[in-house]
Amino acid sequence: MRFSPRSSLARVARAAVFPVAIALAAGGMQAALAQTAQLPPGAKQPGDFPRAKLRAGMHVIDAAVAANDSDREQGLMYRSQLAPNEGMLFVFNENAVHCFWMKNTLIPLSIAFIRADGTITDIDEMQAETTNNHCPRNNGVYALEMSKGWFAAKGIKPGMKIDGLPKPQ
Repeated sequence: MRFSPRSSLARVARAAVFPVAIALAAGGMQAALAQTAQLPPGAKQPGDFPRAKLRAGMHVIDAAVAANDSDREQGLMYRSQLAPNEGMLFVFNENAVHCFWMKNTLIPLSIAFIRADGTITDIDEMQAETTNNHCPRNNGVYALEMSKGWFAAKGIKPGMKIDGLPKPQ
């Protein structure tokens, strides 16, 4: 018997595959909506931030870049999850002590404070939805937020370098 796309077997196969494809697409959309459902009006969607590929040793980081006041102010607020190697890089125009808090930040984070040459000076752990300040001991122009424990799990410590950093404006 010759197989024809019009055969009943082909129709059954298409009928079985189509609902699975729809379910997968809907699940992906639901996950994307879950990440952003709590954003207030005027807030930037996670995919709207510029992105940079950074390297910490052998680890590649997909970082959203916050290089202006409004992007730095929003940061990772209202996000309910991050992908395993996803984070946010804050870029400042001045070499100074830049402090962070976790107001409206729904997930616990680790933050690395970084000098202009890419050297990590400090790493701190931050609890979700708190307003206490997290400040480095040293001046810097970058801060990199990742899921809590990410730096420790990867063996990344102060004194190590982050490569691929965009130049401050």
